[in-house]
Amino acid sequence: MAAPKPRSGGPTTSLRDVSESEKLEATSSWDAIEWTKIEQPISRSALHVNLDFLLEAEEVAVEGHGVVLVNTDEAGTLIVTNFRLIFLSEGTRNIIAFGSIPLATIEKFNKMAARIQSAPRQYDKTPSRRLLQVIGKDMRVLVFGFRPRTKQRRAVFEALVRCTKPASLWDLYAFTSGTSKFDNANPKVRLLNEYFRLLGKSYYRASMSMIENGSFTLSNDMWRISSINSNYAMCQSYPFALIVPKGISEEEVSQASTFRARCRLPVVSWCHPGTGAVLARSSQPLVGLMMNMRSNTDEKLVAALCTQLSGATVAKRKLYIADARPRKNALANGAMGGGSESSSNYFQSEIVFFGIDNIHAMRDSLARLRDYLDTYGATSSDGMSSFLRHGGWSWGGGNLSSMSASVSTLGDSGWLIHVQNVLAGSAWIAARVALESASVLIHCSDGWDRTTQLVSLASLLLDPYYRTFTGFQALVEKDWLAFGHPFSDRMGIPTVSGNGSASFELSRQSSAGSFPSSPMRQSSGSLTSQAPSPTHAQNMSNCSPIFLQWVDCVSQLVRMYPFAFEFSSAFLVDFLDSVLSCRFGNFFCNSEKERQQCGVSECCGCLWAYLADWRASEGSSHVHYNLFYDPLKHDGPLLPPAAALAPTLWPKFHLRWACPSEAQAGELEAAQCRKMAMKFSEIQKAKEVAERKAKEVTTAMESLSAELRNEKMLNSSAVNLAKRASRESEAIKRAVQSLGCKVHFSTVGDCTVGFESDPTQKFISSLSRKESDGTVQRDDSSDLSVSITVMAEDVVPNNPIGRVCETLCPLRSRDGVCRWPDAGCAQLGSQFVGLKANFDAFDKLSIYDSYFQPEKEL
Repeated sequence: MAAPKPRSGGPTTSLRDVSESEKLEATSSWDAIEWTKIEQPISRSALHVNLDFLLEAEEVAVEGHGVVLVNTDEAGTLIVTNFRLIFLSEGTRNIIAFGSIPLATIEKFNKMAARIQSAPRQYDKTPSRRLLQVIGKDMRVLVFGFRPRTKQRRAVFEALVRCTKPASLWDLYAFTSGTSKFDNANPKVRLLNEYFRLLGKSYYRASMSMIENGSFTLSNDMWRISSINSNYAMCQSYPFALIVPKGISEEEVSQASTFRARCRLPVVSWCHPGTGAVLARSSQPLVGLMMNMRSNTDEKLVAALCTQLSGATVAKRKLYIADARPRKNALANGAMGGGSESSSNYFQSEIVFFGIDNIHAMRDSLARLRDYLDTYGATSSDGMSSFLRHGGWSWGGGNLSSMSASVSTLGDSGWLIHVQNVLAGSAWIAARVALESASVLIHCSDGWDRTTQLVSLASLLLDPYYRTFTGFQALVEKDWLAFGHPFSDRMGIPTVSGNGSASFELSRQSSAGSFPSSPMRQSSGSLTSQAPSPTHAQNMSNCSPIFLQWVDCVSQLVRMYPFAFEFSSAFLVDFLDSVLSCRFGNFFCNSEKERQQCGVSECCGCLWAYLADWRASEGSSHVHYNLFYDPLKHDGPLLPPAAALAPTLWPKFHLRWACPSEAQAGELEAAQCRKMAMKFSEIQKAKEVAERKAKEVTTAMESLSAELRNEKMLNSSAVNLAKRASRESEAIKRAVQSLGCKVHFSTVGDCTVGFESDPTQKFISSLSRKESDGTVQRDDSSDLSVSITVMAEDVVPNNPIGRVCETLCPLRSRDGVCRWPDAGCAQLGSQFVGLKANFDAFDKLSIYDSYFQPEKEL
């Protein structure tokens, strides 16, 4: 069903519109206010507040001036918008974080009156002070003081009633602001991608077309993805796709669901990639009042979770059934048809009870912890700093009994004990899977509160992937959102009532209870609380900080294993604040089905995209990144021993408002480490740049060295050629001189032959080579020229070379035949006479060949 179009914000109401005479200037402190004095009206321009800090689509409903934040004695302007309560400093006009809180994070608010009897800070007797107490889900208790007879408190209170208790889900700010730049991808696609990873099919990528045509039902040797709940007909609080044993048919899956509360049958939440052991989840079985009801299909399905493939045979592994409830609670549920399994009905199984209390105990515990922090913190909602309370220090003037009472009060809250129980149960489950290769089936009553805590925390311990940003998102979306943790009920925000799901909402109602208000302490005066009218009262019976408690458990693991998580504790704080603020729609409604009906992913922004964009703004130096993260140090399961599971208060979250300086104490060292890391990163980048430049220089030097070596080789070759040419020229010179010729070598490139009888007649011949086609070309590459001057007694002008050959050549026979035909010592040309010396022939020449060998007789 398509979601209705979000309604725009209503008309803005400002106290300026009430009466100018009702506005008073703010003062610098609580004590300086004269509550009975009505000052003159202030001009409209003087009260103008710069609203540049407002978010997109955020509209002002009421502005209150001259308001005092009692906790810190700061005066300023209180603004109520359609998204948050904003307190601006009177002097700087900056937002004071302590006094500003999103409306969805407000758990409740009350009007109070304070009458001061006698105190050192009292100037004179005054009427009751008009106070407004605001209690937040993030451990804040704020008190704002208003001037009497200004009607400002009434206007702010009525605006809070309208804005914090919207009649419809679509009145929330997330629908008004729209997706903005933080678009929300379809969560079904992300769920299927996580399923594919668990089945070892990561190379498949899910898409909407795959969901529409039902082709996402992949499988491996042991498990398969079932589409039996694709229209949520079998189980309204389960996701559209489920991982079940491969040997269980769809009909058997449907039959098994009828034996479990809310039809939440056993399904696989996580499987070990090596051993095949699984973490499975479900709700309690419907065994009846006598606890003797059985279901063959349920027992077959649970037995299939223990299947172990070992070669060609099929063996069985150990099965643990982890019941998160105390044993007595499980037995008490038998009166309503619920209960727990019998180990005799489930093959090779063992049932373990963890003793974790229900949602009401967790809600009361957090309320007591919040009251403890407000009482003994550095700031207090009664307007007295803790070290001035009762005229002394926070321990009652050094009274040790007061100190013991304080510690006892913290222990009485029970919060740390509850956190320890959840941690211990998750660690026990992870150890059974990692050390024994056993499968574990986890459930509580309905299977969406304590079950989700244990399953997701055990998965975090077993799988390193879930300790990264991407994996943490996949874990939360799979085990908390897809498997139907009722966020709307637990956080007290509207759900989809009036949209065909009324019966579904009624099915979620459990035992009723009221959230006790924090007791107002009697300090130097008396505080009386005015009970809110029934119109503004909200049924808080189903509200409980289950998800907050789980994030607290994760922070304890981050503290114990500082190298194992990619994200820091600061990321968990900002993540939890974003969830509580309801600025984004990811955590709306009670199930995947309801979010689909409301069109949340199409109409609202995405919290994950917002956090990712926030991290990207600063890169790896962002506070959300854990500087000490080392994925290789903890690449396997985390198995903390029992002695290590001693939780402490989470300073970044629990103490940030009550004890801000103490909460930031560890942050100082972290900030220094972060600065050092940033400097180290800069140095590392500079080092990489220097190494890259050095590599380039080395490459250039190697190239120049190679060129230099080539030049040396060429130079050496040229020298060798020159030496060889010199030797050859000397040989030619000696050979020619043996003919009686005067030889002169030059480097001009021409050969000049002159005769003494006619010194003006010269024959110029260049060293040339004869090509294969018969043409003669000049060899420009030769650097050797020979100049020969032949001197003879009888020179014949018409044939000077022939005459020289006949008269001077010692190799010429009597009959005129040349005995050195290979020399080619004379050649007539058409335009010039050239002399070509055959060097090889000169080398073979020997004077003895002519003078001492006998001539052949004809």
